[in-house]
Amino acid sequence: MKRRDFLRSVGATTVGTWLLPMARGVAQERGKKPNVVVLLADDLGYGSVGCYGADPKLVATPNIDRLAKEGVRFTDANTPSSVCTPTRYGLLTGRYCWRSRLKKGVSNVRDPLLIETECPTLASLLKSQGYQTAMVGKWHLGYGTAKRTDFTKELKPGPLELGFDYQFAVPQNNGDMTGVYVENHRVVGLRSDKLDPNAVKTFYGPKFMGLDAPQRDENENMPVLTSKAVSWLRNVPQNTPFFLYFAATAVHEPITPSRGVANSSKAGPYTDFIRDLDRTVELLLAELERRGELDNTLFLFTSDNGGVLPPPPQSKRKDRNPSIKQAVDAGLKINGDWRGRKHRIWEGGFRVPFLVRWPERVTVGSVCERTVGLVDIYATLAELLAVPLPKPEAAAQDSISFLPLLAKPSAPQPRDSIIQHSARGVFAIRQGPWKYIEGKPHGKVRPAELKHNPEFRPQLYHLGNDPAEAVNLVAKHSDVVERLGALLDQHRQAGCSRSAP
Repeated sequence: MKRRDFLRSVGATTVGTWLLPMARGVAQERGKKPNVVVLLADDLGYGSVGCYGADPKLVATPNIDRLAKEGVRFTDANTPSSVCTPTRYGLLTGRYCWRSRLKKGVSNVRDPLLIETECPTLASLLKSQGYQTAMVGKWHLGYGTAKRTDFTKELKPGPLELGFDYQFAVPQNNGDMTGVYVENHRVVGLRSDKLDPNAVKTFYGPKFMGLDAPQRDENENMPVLTSKAVSWLRNVPQNTPFFLYFAATAVHEPITPSRGVANSSKAGPYTDFIRDLDRTVELLLAELERRGELDNTLFLFTSDNGGVLPPPPQSKRKDRNPSIKQAVDAGLKINGDWRGRKHRIWEGGFRVPFLVRWPERVTVGSVCERTVGLVDIYATLAELLAVPLPKPEAAAQDSISFLPLLAKPSAPQPRDSIIQHSARGVFAIRQGPWKYIEGKPHGKVRPAELKHNPEFRPQLYHLGNDPAEAVNLVAKHSDVVERLGALLDQHRQAGCSRSAP
């Protein structure tokens, strides 16, 4: 019997007892551990790729869709935050970012390193097991320890102090004020510590730093980063396991599709930019196949939060990216049918594509409806490698393994609840079909905004009956509100949300 047929024949009750030994057995047969690639897209909404419902007439994503056909597609995967920095913190540490010093919003480009150097990360976990590790792409978690990072100096501590052997990064995001790449501890090509006082303005308004270094071509970020990732993979010795964390700059605004994909889709530059993501997946898969490592690699594709939507017609906010509106007007449902968008507390900010390709060990072409979070990747990889998690108060405080779901998508739900956190610091908690939004922003808020912002009020939704979060049931189910509010308080006060092993 073939291994994948064997996977399908085993009942859900036995999944937890046989999956890990089987994975170890296959690794021993080949004399190597499985490689790991995590590709984190930027602002890619739930409905923006074909396998999650995007119209192929608007945007073609054949390589991302291939991951779904040859792997597991999750329909209830959640980011811990609806904005990027805290999700990246949670993915790498298995810990909700609001437990750190960052209580709302994101790290600014000059902020110090957010992840504590003593905190275990995916990179340090895998490095301890003999993996070579690399971070390529958008970092957005700060550098150094000074209150204001000096990019003309050594950028340390950073990813290399968190377990990565190599870094090639955009410091913050597409269009950031640095305008440069960082490799390991230095700005690439830095010639001096002189700053150009006449540096031109960025997309967002503030001046470029004016660093005396080659400036990025924002339209070529994705090809440059992909080329660096492929080059790094080619330099990993054969029979050495590797971990690549590729953090794409697409499709974060400003919308800057590469010249290789420009004008290739019918919905305009935004969907062209999505094709840059798809091209990266294609090239990474091709390199894995060239190495003979394609089927011995766990390839995970997801996004840091939901997508940006155009301002509503009545809004006075300037539309900085008309190409997003062009895509929406053409029919693209960026966040699918979920309510809301990036930054907000509703599901559109948290539900993201989540695909795992690992054909010799997963149920190929399957769909999993169980609730998982990006914070769970840490515990999943630890279980895969038979590395015991520390006590919950010590590390990976909020990470729960979903490993059994890869082989048996209908296996028991690994999570009892999951916590969500918006850019304004508003908490929500989901348990079963219920979602309770506490409605309290972090810090001071103007009275007018406190009164009129729909996020800033208690809400309760039954997502099973009301996935669009249209009917607030707070007044009708005070018992559920009390129970979920108490559970949220318990997890916040305990310093962790997972139980001891």
